[in-house]
Amino acid sequence: MHKSFLVWAAVLGALAVILGAFGAHKLKELVPPETVSTFQTGVTYQFYHVFALLATGILFAQLPGGQLEWAGRCFIIGILLFSGSLYLLTVLKMTGNVGLKGIGILTPIGGVFFIAGWICLLSGILKLKA
Repeated sequence: MHKSFLVWAAVLGALAVILGAFGAHKLKELVPPETVSTFQTGVTYQFYHVFALLATGILFAQLPGGQLEWAGRCFIIGILLFSGSLYLLTVLKMTGNVGLKGIGILTPIGGVFFIAGWICLLSGILKLKA
C-alpha cells in the first residue's frame, strides 16, 4: 500500500504544479479574480496534502498500520473532492455553465476527509513503538 501512496503523491504533486502554473499564467485571462483565488485555494490544499500523503507513504513503508492506511486514503479522497470540486467550479464559471452549482457541496466533504486524514495520521503515529 505504501508504494501506491507514493505514486499517488507523485502524480498529484505533478498535477498541482501544472495546475498552479496554469492558474498563475493563463487562468486570469479567462475568469474573474475571485475565481482565480478559488482555483488557487484548490492548488494550495492539493500541495499541502500531497506532502502529507508522501509522509504517510514513507511512514507506512516502515511501520504499516490501519490508521496510516486510512490516513493515506483520506488524503487522496480529500484532494479529489476538495481541490477537484474547486477546479470544477472554476471550469463551470469559465464556460458560463450554471447547471451544476450543487457541486460546491463536495468541497466541505473533501475538507472533512482532510481532517480525518490528519486524525488518522496522528493516531497512527501515536501507536508507533519508540
